Amino acid sequence: MTTVIKSRRVDRKRRGSAHPLKRLLNYGHKYRKQIWWATICSILNKLFDLAPPALIGIAVDVVVKQQDSIIAQLGVRDIFGQFLILSALTVIIWILESVLEYAYERFWRNLAQNVQHDLRLDAYEHLQDLELAYFEERSTGGLMSILSDDINQLERFLDVGANDIIQVVVTVLIIGGAFFILAPGVAWMAMLPIPFILWGTFAYQNVLAPRYADVREKVGLLNSRLANNLTGITTIKSFTAEDYEISRLGLESEAYRRSNSKAIQLSAAYIPLIRMLILGGFTALLFYGGLAAVNGKISVGTYSVLVFLIQRLLWPLTRLGDTFDQYQRAMASTNRVMNLLDTPIAIHPGDISLPVEHVRGEVKFQDVTFNYQDRQAVIKNLSLDIPAGKTIAIVGSTGSGKSTLVKLLLRFYEVQSGTITLDGIDIQNLQLRDLRRCMGLVSQDVFLFHGTVAENIAYGTFDATQQEIITAAKIAEAHDFIMQLPQGYETIVGERGQKLSGGQRQRIAIARAVLKNPPILILDEATSAVDNETEAAIQKSLERITVNRTTIAIAHRLSTIRNADRIYVMEYGQFVESGTHEQLLEQNGVYASLWRVQSGLR
Repeated sequence: MTTVIKSRRVDRKRRGSAHPLKRLLNYGHKYRKQIWWATICSILNKLFDLAPPALIGIAVDVVVKQQDSIIAQLGVRDIFGQFLILSALTVIIWILESVLEYAYERFWRNLAQNVQHDLRLDAYEHLQDLELAYFEERSTGGLMSILSDDINQLERFLDVGANDIIQVVVTVLIIGGAFFILAPGVAWMAMLPIPFILWGTFAYQNVLAPRYADVREKVGLLNSRLANNLTGITTIKSFTAEDYEISRLGLESEAYRRSNSKAIQLSAAYIPLIRMLILGGFTALLFYGGLAAVNGKISVGTYSVLVFLIQRLLWPLTRLGDTFDQYQRAMASTNRVMNLLDTPIAIHPGDISLPVEHVRGEVKFQDVTFNYQDRQAVIKNLSLDIPAGKTIAIVGSTGSGKSTLVKLLLRFYEVQSGTITLDGIDIQNLQLRDLRRCMGLVSQDVFLFHGTVAENIAYGTFDATQQEIITAAKIAEAHDFIMQLPQGYETIVGERGQKLSGGQRQRIAIARAVLKNPPILILDEATSAVDNETEAAIQKSLERITVNRTTIAIAHRLSTIRNADRIYVMEYGQFVESGTHEQLLEQNGVYASLWRVQSGLR
């Protein structure tokens, strides 16, 4: 699995303000072979697609000139033989055109599927490597819009638009060349609109680009609103805020509609304007070409070919509007996806390996200072020694920095100054995966995935047996309630575990940590959502699993940590008291005051 993940890592050089198409081509260098095959099939298909008008011209030539026709000059003077040859050529050309159309459809569509598949995985993989601060500054809906809608937009362009552009270019080159060979005197009339059409196309492209970038931005905001509302549907219902949320969603949707409307207003005018230019070229050829045929300057067969070809040349250009509409949407989406891939990873992955079985569990914070972005320091010159195999507890008021210590230890954030070491090694030098594998976190904010109870307990320990899962559940005092569920361990817990109570979710989270069997166990308000009876049962289990294991327990309920080897009281990012439960009571300070409040002594 690791090899597969590493093979998906892309070259993430900063590309700055490079054109999105160039950025896409730089990303897609591994698809060059597929692109070449698809392009070749598109070109050959268009060549055979343009052959029927030439066959019609030859047929007219046979009817008019008979024994003096083009085919007769090749040695076949019999009319029947000439039409037989024409019929055979027609069958061959149509078959080849059909085969090549099947081929380019397969190549382009498979290429589109491959690119969107790999790009989505690469973007998601890169997203997982970014620090938590990145996610705090962005909405889930906006990121979802990039990973789904933007990548799908790019896939739609590769599916159809790329082939259309190639075939239009081939059409202009082939037919333009044929015109100058067959009738140079009137060819310029047919070709005259093309520079204006191309100029108009690129002018439209420049005007549409910022409008479609705005469309992508608006759809990201809309998706963000939808994601937030679906996640918070219980809160919306409980506060009867349905009408309020519909109005807010209406504002976002209206902004998206107006942004799209502005883009559509411009793009819709493209085809009518191009048709007027095409009309000029077609009329000129029809009139002056007809006069040339009557005066004998060109043959009737050649005139027939030119009349058919002018339509094959100019009318496909009307599709350039739709094609470039797709192109601009795809480039706007490409920019958003590539900007995500180009986001630098602030957290160094580390290069020192530390296998779990070699971890003793000695943790030290040395003069650590940390603050969240644009906020005052949460941790201030803090030092803490946690001996291997010991249990320490950290208590304090909300916002004092307790949970931040855990985030720094797991390297969800990097310290601004000072060092944190594990077994004497700076954790910034440890391989990130090794660091996190040796720690088991039971958080106050429990997250369960949509799946079975057993799958959620085994999350992170994916090779666990059913018996190991059950044993872990029993230690976490979860087995009894699990067996009362409709399908026991195979019961689906719902998205975020919404089918379970808060206490049930927390016990499954504890079972997950027990099954992982880490050298370091971190309990961040691990029993905050359970009743007193369950808490007492879990506490007995935790006393068993914390033996000879480094344990960091963060708690508001002092009863859960009174047996810790050492308790630290934290206020405003610093430790103000420390000692055992009895020592802290004797000090008659902050801890003693909290104990009296919680135990009902005052």
